[in-house]
Amino acid sequence: MSVPSVAPSIQPAQALPAEPTQASRFGKARSAQSGALLEDYVELISDLLASGGEARPTDIARRFGVAHATAIKTIGRLKREGLAVAKPYRGVFLTEAGDHLAARVRARHRVVVDLLLALGVPCEAAESDAEGIEHHVSDATLAAFARFLAQG
Repeated sequence: MSVPSVAPSIQPAQALPAEPTQASRFGKARSAQSGALLEDYVELISDLLASGGEARPTDIARRFGVAHATAIKTIGRLKREGLAVAKPYRGVFLTEAGDHLAARVRARHRVVVDLLLALGVPCEAAESDAEGIEHHVSDATLAAFARFLAQG
C-alpha cells in the first residue's frame, strides 16, 4: 500500500514525545481497537432492529462477513458487557446501555462521514474510511469536526 505524498519536500523528523505521552497515545489506540468491535456490533444490531424488527446471529454474521461462531462469540461478549440480551428463537436485542452506545457511535460516524464528504472524498470511500476513524477520533477532535461543518 503506497501512501500519497502530502508535501513535495521531505520534512525532518520531529523529536520523539516523552515516553509517558507516547505510551498514553498508544494505549488510547489499543483501547479504541478493543471497543471498536463492540461498537460496530451494537450499531449493526440497532440498524437491523430498526429496519426489520430483528437481529439474528446469522444476519449479523453475514453482514460482517464472519463465521456464525464468530458472531455468537461477540454477541456473548455484548451480553457480558450488559449491552445486549438474546432471546431464544427471537434474536438479539440491545439493552438501554446498548441503545445509548449505538446512538453515540452512529452520531460519531455521521460527523466523520460528513467531514470527509465536505473535504471532497467520494461517498463510498467516506463511508468506508469512517468505519475506522470513528473509533479512534477523540471527543475534542470530533467536536472540532462538528464546529467546522457548522461553519460551512
